[in-house]
Amino acid sequence: MRLMFAVIIKISVIPEFADAFIEATLENARNSILEPGIAQFDLLRDQQDPSQFTLYEIYRSPEAQLQHRETAHYLAWRERVEPMMAGPRTPTKFDLLNPPE
Repeated sequence: MRLMFAVIIKISVIPEFADAFIEATLENARNSILEPGIAQFDLLRDQQDPSQFTLYEIYRSPEAQLQHRETAHYLAWRERVEPMMAGPRTPTKFDLLNPPE
């Protein structure tokens, strides 16, 4: 059985769009955590550089991540925030060795 996995996504936002990015991303997070395949979905903001954000997502399976990318709320989020980004998102996947219960 494959362990749950985490995805950490680094996002650089054009500073004047930070508030709009937060609003859109929190809306996406609220909907994402309702998906049965998602165990955790957090938005983090860098204290040193407030234009830098991190998404911390925990998936129950690889299929759950693929399903998430097809949801209406994710697609709407992606379309809304892409013009706010200073560059491409940078995702990294990790095996989760101590999954939440």
